[in-house]
Order: sequence, then structure tokens, then C-alpha cells
Amino acid sequence: MLGIFLRSLLACAAAALSALSAQAAETIKIAYTDPLSGPFAQVGVQNLQQMQYIIDYINAKGGALGRKLELVSFDNKSQPAEELIALKTITDQNIPVVMQCSGSNIAAALIDAIEKHNDRNPDNRVVYLNCGAVATELTNEKCSFWHFRFDAHVGMKAAMLVRALAPDEKKVYLLNQDYLFGQSVQRDVRTFLAKYRPDAQIVGDELIPLGKVKDFSPYISKIKASGAQALITGNWGPDMSLLIRAGMEAGIDVKYYTLYAHLGGGPTAIGPAGDGKVYAIQAFNENVAVETGNAELENWTREFRATHDFDFYGAGFRTIFEFIQAAFNKAGSTDPVKLAEALEGMTLTDMAGHQVTMRKDDHQLLSEYFAAVFAKGVKYDSEKTGLGWKTVTTAEGKDLAQPTTCQMRRPSS
Repeated sequence: MLGIFLRSLLACAAAALSALSAQAAETIKIAYTDPLSGPFAQVGVQNLQQMQYIIDYINAKGGALGRKLELVSFDNKSQPAEELIALKTITDQNIPVVMQCSGSNIAAALIDAIEKHNDRNPDNRVVYLNCGAVATELTNEKCSFWHFRFDAHVGMKAAMLVRALAPDEKKVYLLNQDYLFGQSVQRDVRTFLAKYRPDAQIVGDELIPLGKVKDFSPYISKIKASGAQALITGNWGPDMSLLIRAGMEAGIDVKYYTLYAHLGGGPTAIGPAGDGKVYAIQAFNENVAVETGNAELENWTREFRATHDFDFYGAGFRTIFEFIQAAFNKAGSTDPVKLAEALEGMTLTDMAGHQVTMRKDDHQLLSEYFAAVFAKGVKYDSEKTGLGWKTVTTAEGKDLAQPTTCQMRRPSS
């Protein structure tokens, strides 16, 4: 009788160990949706490659909850409708986290769809980690308990960009994409020009159709005719690359103040003629490691470059995955509600050694940012151009913080 009892006990113990082993072997899936085809694919694909590199690093350090993270990618083709199709697949697979970076119009649709889905499906919720959709509205009037933004919003970036204008640059031309993000840039740049540079005159202000313009030479002609000394643009992807290439080919005497000239294809479009003429607001550039004497950060840069043919600009992505790792471990669960609650107010030290905080009031990350100029004489050049990004200004998260109008609706349980 005792033998039967012992055999039964051992069988139960073996089954329990087997279940624990199976759970440990099961990955925690993270969905990533962005343009992986079409005109904006270069940005999406480079984002994906950097994220996978970072996940391999996180997994080598133990993953989360004793399990490895797995990135599952979806191509939204830069279309809100495609994004919603991807979200349906994500929720059907019970993936607890979705990441999306490119397109504030897509982000707005995603926030709304996740709000509705989570209300209707309390046992199958999802958290949205925003890695680059930066229209200011998304953590203000459109804020959501389920949405966390891990990039500075347009208002924060616009304030930093306007402050970077040289004192003698008094004639400014604005050119932005005609959708939620570009309209946010247009509005916020105007606001901060009035606040910090009332001496500056806006000599042109245009919105262009997203991803439709193939020849920017007519716009360059108008910019030249306006007498502008500075061009401010939030354009990204080909709308940024083609604009700057047309300006460089025309040789217009203007400084370019951008949010995304450092992304894939930007440095090549600028080329050697852009030495000292193009500025970008960045979460990171590879020369920060040299400028700060951070040996660990420089080693990361060298190792990434050994296996990739483009710059590592995704320090913000590493911050996201380190927050994910810490939040899952803090929550002790992959439950989206517990994950969201763990993320609120969390503070970590990022790969550059700065403290970064996820503000609870609106789920807006507060982190350091850099204004950098594209120039010769740096250790790490970009896209084999012989020029790279040289930091001219650093702003701490607390200095970039702006008030929020967010009135967040939290889950009842």
C-alpha cells in the first residue's frame, strides 16, 4: 500500500515538474506592428532588426519570469485598416503586448481599438507600448490606461528643436506631413517659436500628402525664394530623405532642423554636402558613447556594427524591453492589467546611464534627449558617408517634461 502511495506521489511530483518545465520553455510573445513593406519599409525593417538584437540580449540575461521573450512581427503597410487586422490576429493568439512605432494616425486607431477590445474582453486584454508615434495628443486628450509611450512627444521635441535654432536664424520655413503627426509638429513648433523665438518670422508653412511626393524640387524652389535660413520638418521615411536630397542637390543655403534625419536612409540622402547643415532630435546616437567615455556603451556599438550595415539608433527600444522585463518580473505575471500597473511610475537606468521614468499621470516616458548635428570628425560615421552625428545639446527628462491634459479611465477591477 505504501509502495502504491509513493509511486502516486512521485508521479504527481513528476507531472508538476513537467508542467513547470513546459511553462519555463514557453516564450512570452511580444507583437511588433509597423510598415515592413511599401515606401516606409526601411524604417520598419531596421526597427525590427534592432529589436531582435535587443531581445537576444535580454534573453541572455534571463528574459522575464524565467522565460524568453519572442518577437512576433506584423506588416501594417502604414495603413490603419491593416493595423486593425493585425490587432485581431494578436488578440486571437492571446499575445499580451503590442508594440508600434511609425504613424500617429495608426497609433490613434490602435488606442481606440484596444480600449474597445479590452472593455469587451476582460480575459483577453492587451497593452500597447508605443515606440515612436509621437503626436502630442496621444498622451493628452487621447490618453489611455492601456497605452504607454516610450518616446518624447512632439511638444517635447519641438521645444528642444526650437531652442537649437541659431540666434541669427530668424527666417523659418515649416514643411510637414499632412496627418495627425505632421499637424502636431506644425502646431507645436509654432507654439514654441512664439515662446522662445519671438524674433523669428515664419516665411512659409506647408503640409504635404504622406508618402505621395516623389519630387521635392518645387518645394525646394519655394523655400529658396522665401529667403528662409532654417527649414523645420518632422518628415520621416522617404518624405524626409527625398526632401533633404533635393535640397542638397539644389545647394540651397539653409539649415535643416529635423526630428528624423538620423533614421535609415537619412544620412545617405544628406551626403557630404550636409556637413554642419542638418540637425536632428534623437534619443541616442552612437557617438554619445565616445563623448561620455562610456566603455560599455561603445562596446555595444562596436558589436552591433559588426553584424549590421546601419547605425544603432534604437536605445529607446532597449529601454522598452528592459521596462518589459522589469514589469513582468515585478508583476509576477503576464497579465496585461498587472503589467500596466507595474509599468506606471517605474524608473530605470537606461543604457546611457540616465534615469528614465514612465509618468503615471499620462503614461509618457521622461528621458534624456540629444540635439545632434551631422558633421565630419566623429568616430562613428553613418551609412558610410564619412559624416556622423555629433551631440550639441543634451536635455534631461525632467527638463523636457510638459503638463498633461490626460484624464485617464482606469479598469474597474
